[in-house]
Amino acid sequence: MSARLGLIAGNGKFPFLVLDAAKAKGYEVVVAAIREEADAAIEKRGAVAVHWLSLGELSRLIETFKAAGVSEAIMAGQVKHKQIFSAIKPDWRLAKLLLSLTTRNTDSLIGAVAKVLAEEGIHLQNSTTLLEPMLAPAGVLTRRAPSDEEQTNITYGRAVAHHVARFDIGQTVVIAEAACVAIEAMEGTDEAISRAGALMQSLHGEASTLSRVLTVIKVAKPNQDMRFDVPVVGIHTIAAMVKAGAGCLALDANKCLMLDRENMIAAADAAGIAIVADAAGPGRG
Repeated sequence: MSARLGLIAGNGKFPFLVLDAAKAKGYEVVVAAIREEADAAIEKRGAVAVHWLSLGELSRLIETFKAAGVSEAIMAGQVKHKQIFSAIKPDWRLAKLLLSLTTRNTDSLIGAVAKVLAEEGIHLQNSTTLLEPMLAPAGVLTRRAPSDEEQTNITYGRAVAHHVARFDIGQTVVIAEAACVAIEAMEGTDEAISRAGALMQSLHGEASTLSRVLTVIKVAKPNQDMRFDVPVVGIHTIAAMVKAGAGCLALDANKCLMLDRENMIAAADAAGIAIVADAAGPGRG
């Protein structure tokens, strides 16, 4: 019998990529699909079983994986922060866990869930274990490199983003002329980019010294736990940037997944957007 791997599936393409990669490695994949997030098409992707669970059903998740003989699992796909803290209806096990938390941010919650799973013999692997070739490599990834103004934005923005990420607020900032226009919070990256674009458009025709050149910086958290909440960008990120009028995207090299990288870079090139990934530490460009 092939080794079994559990997949806790949130939204987006990430779970599909993990499922395909796991099957290619010979795993039998048992999917625990989050009802509020996962795409129904996951049922047609060749998993040996797909179980639909609502947010908060921690006991059922454990029982499902144990019954299927799963001892290793991967968490892939976004669960919106606002879902975690508003739509969740915890069972007794998760309710007990929530009461034990001193802080109720995403890291502390999912980290505590991972600890409970481990105590039950289910160990979470890094979500990028099967997808390392999709991590952003260091360097300029598009035809166009960042301009001097954009590089100044990146240097400043990386310092801000890494500082903000320490507190699990968000991992994305949008900068114009070394000023912070938007910081990602529970709404997510694309919405933060859109908010920055709307603010710039609202200044149209008004006296302002602020440049309209927007730079988006997305980073990993310090000591990023690669088991969950790994930074992810894709074609949707480029689409949000185009709509907002942003011209440059800066990432942390080897810490950020680029979904459908080839087409993402092609879309960026077509829009004249620069993408750069930097392995430097906070505050360095």
